[in-house]
Amino acid sequence: MAKMNIKKRPNHKLYIQTLRCMTPEQRLLKAFELSQFSRDLFLHGLRKRFPELPAEEIKKIYLERLDKCHNRNY
Repeated sequence: MAKMNIKKRPNHKLYIQTLRCMTPEQRLLKAFELSQFSRDLFLHGLRKRFPELPAEEIKKIYLERLDKCHNRNY
């Protein structure tokens, strides 16, 4: 039987403690903030990868890839 490599998470307890101190509204707002950050980072990466494309084309690629990722999860 193979030995599993368990990733160490030194800040996990602090993370859980922080979440427990937040109200449900604060946790929801943080989730929205992180989702927006992820989308912004994804768009930034597309712009860096395809600097010659106009904004409309970047948006088209963004939406196509987002749809592909979304459908893969269900």
